[in-house]
Amino acid sequence: MSAFQTAAQLARAVQSGETSPQQLLQEAQARAQAAQPLGALLSLNDHAAQQAEAVARRVQAGENLPLAGVPIVLKDNINLTGTRTTCASRILENYVSPYTATAAQRLLDAGAVVLGKANMDEFAMGSSTENSAYQPTLNPWDRERVPGGSSGGSAVAVAAGITPVSLGSDTGGSVRQPAALCGVYGFKPTYGRVSRYGLVAYASSLDQIGPFARSAEDLALLMNVIAGHDPHDATSLHAPPQFAVGGAETLRGLRVGVIRESLAGNTAGVEAALQNTLDALRGAGAVVGEVGLPALQYAIATYYLIAMPEASSNLARFDGMVYGVRQPADDVTRSMTLTRERGFGKEVQRRIMIGTYALSSGYYDAYYSKAMKVRRLIADEFAEAFGQYDVLVTPTSPFPAFKRGEKTSDPLAMYAADVDTVAINLAGLPALSVPAGFEEVEGQRLPVGVQFIAPALGDERLVALAGALEAIDAVQMEVPQP
Repeated sequence: MSAFQTAAQLARAVQSGETSPQQLLQEAQARAQAAQPLGALLSLNDHAAQQAEAVARRVQAGENLPLAGVPIVLKDNINLTGTRTTCASRILENYVSPYTATAAQRLLDAGAVVLGKANMDEFAMGSSTENSAYQPTLNPWDRERVPGGSSGGSAVAVAAGITPVSLGSDTGGSVRQPAALCGVYGFKPTYGRVSRYGLVAYASSLDQIGPFARSAEDLALLMNVIAGHDPHDATSLHAPPQFAVGGAETLRGLRVGVIRESLAGNTAGVEAALQNTLDALRGAGAVVGEVGLPALQYAIATYYLIAMPEASSNLARFDGMVYGVRQPADDVTRSMTLTRERGFGKEVQRRIMIGTYALSSGYYDAYYSKAMKVRRLIADEFAEAFGQYDVLVTPTSPFPAFKRGEKTSDPLAMYAADVDTVAINLAGLPALSVPAGFEEVEGQRLPVGVQFIAPALGDERLVALAGALEAIDAVQMEVPQP
């Protein structure tokens, strides 16, 4: 089968008997081996062959499985029984998960076969997948550049054709930003739409599992499988998934609001892609206007003053006492200190320290409490904007993929890479990055993305919109040259 066939096509081929889950797995394993230099995967699933055999038996028994035999990659912070879940950190180097995340289990129930675990920024902290403790991930469009982060491995797995779909996690843009930089779809659902049970927490009020794909049909397919209430997750919503691909008629009369604050600071290629997308929407009958959200100027500061304190709290459990690597010492306190000092990378340590400081006595009200108030203000401005428009639009990233090492010495510049995405997590809204064009930089064609945002629980609207954009040829989906 072709490396770039969609998940829907592969599942239909398995159901019809044209191919088998075992054959698809073997082909995916061969592609993973060939793509090793990209550093997309941290490990292969030792149980994948048994999973493929089980799917084959279910198909032969007459089951109609929506993801029959489809190979898929999970970001390495999503637990899967019997596999390593390292979060790309030395502190969890040998940790083998004793249970499976709800989203992963629903994929298995639907017939998917987990090929392996994708590389990521350590504990999902980063925007370039350079913070992995094991290896960097390279952008398949230009191996001197980053794929974005923190779900860079999951994005590359789809962009390079290793698997047709993958799962990542999005705390402040970690699905959408690498999707834009790698030229694929990246979807961040409404907070609570997909269970977080089994996702290793970074910032619990912001994290959300989301899919990467190369077609709107595959987005709908995955979301219909993984979305829905989960009794294991108290924050999951009672909102049964009803995802379907829309046609060009979906765009007639659609009210599209361009967020004014996102129009400054973009590169020429990003600006051109945004304007071309808006022109295509107008041509299909959409009504395009501008809307201001003044509080977005505070989004980056607000995001990090919430995410880092939550990370500080969540990562307190990693001390070597119960699981993970333990550094020996003369007493327990020294052992914990050494374990965290040697197990966590510099960026994780930085965020823990800033988060602890922001929560400390005398600073809680000045920083964390004030950030929570601004978070409410941002959410209120989004709600007001959705009184005028059905969807909002921004660039996904103000620039295409940057070179490896370009921003590692300047944490603030790296944090600013998420300027167009973090506010959506603060407000808990769904958003979709759509491949919208290319920008030539130093002789290389690099993908850029446009981000569409919907009101809470408007997830189905965004997936339908993706199908409509495909129908009017407004999606620029290409295959990177090896």
